[in-house]
Amino acid sequence: MTEKRNLIIFMGPPGSGKGTLSQLCVQHFGWKQLSTGLLCRKHITEKTEIGQQIDFSIKSGKLVSDSLIIEMVKNWLVNPEQNKSDIILDGFPRNVPQAEALCETLAQMFPFFSIAIFRLFISHEAVLQRLLNRFVCENKDCQAVYSATEVNLQPKVAGRCNLCLMKLIKRSDDQIDTIRDRLETYRIHEDALLSFFEKRGLSIREINVENQLEKIFQQFRHLITGSVL
Repeated sequence: MTEKRNLIIFMGPPGSGKGTLSQLCVQHFGWKQLSTGLLCRKHITEKTEIGQQIDFSIKSGKLVSDSLIIEMVKNWLVNPEQNKSDIILDGFPRNVPQAEALCETLAQMFPFFSIAIFRLFISHEAVLQRLLNRFVCENKDCQAVYSATEVNLQPKVAGRCNLCLMKLIKRSDDQIDTIRDRLETYRIHEDALLSFFEKRGLSIREINVENQLEKIFQQFRHLITGSVL
């Protein structure tokens, strides 16, 4: 019988620190991280069939379809190297159709996974400041996040990634008008997702992510002690 494992969903707007918290969990607990953003970029770089379709959608100015994202996630999950431990979903599901597909996939293919949801709470103003001061590693296989203002997220060598030493860059969508549009879109989808998960009887734990990184991770560890792990 397959050992029960956990599928941790981090819900939070752009800039709430989903990726940073995910990386801490990978480092401290040995969990796997499924970031749909990183996975999309990986497929595009490797020119896979999925990657070519994603690239075409982006260059055509269209949103990547739910069916394409779901297919990509399923392909990742069925890899035995990915599903041997607890998994963090970073950036997925983004809407109710994706959440429905996830629950259906787990029921059919991965019944040994239990869902644990964490909502990362942060004000819009705090998100704006974070994203306007955010830098990311240009290495598409890394994409580590840094900050020009937060002490714990500053690189050891100015302008270089701590992990792979590649150059740090600004994301093209980290502009104030674009950020506001993304936050409004996220808010609409978040309300629907919270309602969906609540109707399925899944509990949603909240984490205030406007604290220092150490306190955020400490709060998360406190929440999972005796409940998720």
